[in-house]
Amino acid sequence: MVDATLEIYFRRNAVLQAVWIHDAHNGKTIMNEANEKPQNGIGGFKHFRYDILSGLVVSLVSLPLSSGIAIASGAPPVVGLISAIIAGLIFPFIGGAYMTIAGPAAGLAPALLAVMTSLGGAGDAETIGEGYRFLLCVIFLVGIVQILLVALRLAKFSAIIPIAVVEGMLASIGLLIMVKQIPMFLGYTKKPNAREFYEFLLETPTYIQGSNMSVVAVSCATLALLFALSSFQKKVKLLKVVPPQLIGVVFGVILAIALDLKHLDPKFLISLPEKPFSSVMTPDFKGLLSRPDLWYAVIMGVIALTMIDGVESLATAMAVDRIDPYKRRSNPNRLLLAMGICNMISSIFGGLTIIPGGVKSKANIASGGRTLWANFTNAICLLVYLLVARDMIMLIPKGALAGVLIFTGWKMCEPAIWRHFASIGKEQLFVFTATIVATLATDLLWGIIIGTLLTLVFNSVLYRFALVSNVSLKGEMPSYFKTVAWLFSNPITEHEIRSSECRMVLGRPLVCFNSYLFSEELSRIPPEIRKVVIHVGPDTGLVDHTACENLMFEVEENAVPNRAIRVKGLDQMKRLSSSYDRCTHIAVVPQTSVD
Repeated sequence: MVDATLEIYFRRNAVLQAVWIHDAHNGKTIMNEANEKPQNGIGGFKHFRYDILSGLVVSLVSLPLSSGIAIASGAPPVVGLISAIIAGLIFPFIGGAYMTIAGPAAGLAPALLAVMTSLGGAGDAETIGEGYRFLLCVIFLVGIVQILLVALRLAKFSAIIPIAVVEGMLASIGLLIMVKQIPMFLGYTKKPNAREFYEFLLETPTYIQGSNMSVVAVSCATLALLFALSSFQKKVKLLKVVPPQLIGVVFGVILAIALDLKHLDPKFLISLPEKPFSSVMTPDFKGLLSRPDLWYAVIMGVIALTMIDGVESLATAMAVDRIDPYKRRSNPNRLLLAMGICNMISSIFGGLTIIPGGVKSKANIASGGRTLWANFTNAICLLVYLLVARDMIMLIPKGALAGVLIFTGWKMCEPAIWRHFASIGKEQLFVFTATIVATLATDLLWGIIIGTLLTLVFNSVLYRFALVSNVSLKGEMPSYFKTVAWLFSNPITEHEIRSSECRMVLGRPLVCFNSYLFSEELSRIPPEIRKVVIHVGPDTGLVDHTACENLMFEVEENAVPNRAIRVKGLDQMKRLSSSYDRCTHIAVVPQTSVD
């Protein structure tokens, strides 16, 4: 309930991002022989024959993706594989979700690279950066903070972040991922001097001058194939089981062999140490304590990674729930606890941050996985690959991985997303764009803060406009401070239960900043109540886009079986979009003309 806002974001974004497989099992909801929903833990072993096959498919997707994400994060490929293995070995025993595959994710790669750089220097596909040991300390602290958030039950406050800001954050991450792959995409073997978005763009001519045409051929062919396959993904059944990313990497390997990239320059292919676990690094807390000059960077890094990790973890898990054929719901607090523990252990063994991954989770569902034991199988398979198939892994060209990451980044910021926000309303498009610009100009944390503050300003102005326009308003106009305070207060002013019906009245604005309070009120309604009526009227004043999505989610996907939730009065409010019915609504009473 508390993360419904973020779930709505991914539910809408499912159409725009890499295709979510709604008909993963031939369009049918498959139940087991006893008509039960598969559960995690020991009881899930009855489905292990499905999970082991699915885990094998997922591992083939996870192998190139985890390697590429590590490189994008400023670390060697083996670091990404170790992270994925740790996640798969731990997550199934803690739970919190059912079909989600956890591991390193592209969404955190730019943030990890930035934090590592601020702590002494990032590495690359061949070397460990000077700031990596300190980054591991940050990741360990992020895990502790996540566990504390769960203990204090503060995960619900993630719903405060507006949908436009969440999408803006992911779109900016997509742009960052794309530009930072340019050197590897072109076969530029020197270490780039660029660190920021605009620096990579300005140095592009240098990368072009140092490019290799054979690598460019592999990279471009892989990227073109990915776009071609994605356009047929809904129509071709095989592409629902075998993701385009895996096919693209295999195709890239074949091209690399044909063009003999290994003999042209071994740096064109990924490399792994002969003994993968011999070079495992551990957090250097002692060294960090002796460097007060880095403490500010550590604090900012912990805040940024905790916020991004939490938001993306909850949002991705809820998105996976939407395509789970058994319609099971993740437990957000349990999930955040699992991610916190995984992050702590991952850092101890030299791994990256761990969050649920969308592409791998989709592959799990499409391959028939049923429980988190598929994640466990994925980890075992990756471990076997590292130990016995090192030479085969080292055939993967970096250019192909760059193509996969650029494709992933494009899906996070493609024009369809911009058009969608333009259809929701000008204010949403402005917040979305401003979040992207602020993120690229500063960092992810400031981008989220600026986008959220802009939303607060827009909501304040719109709500006061609604108050001025509402002819039912009595007395003096409330102060600006008071109207802002109402944006954070409980929007429900009347709550009445009669027989099997509950009546709730929204007497204050319902916006992203207080929608978690609204969800909590719904969760407190006794389960025996069969009907809930939510009254929206002139006194509500404002229902913003995020809250409207949240409200409609509660109506359509309410957690209590056989309960009907109705909303009255929303259709009487003024919409800020004529083409999207879940846009911002304002309670403006039209002025009547006098004859």
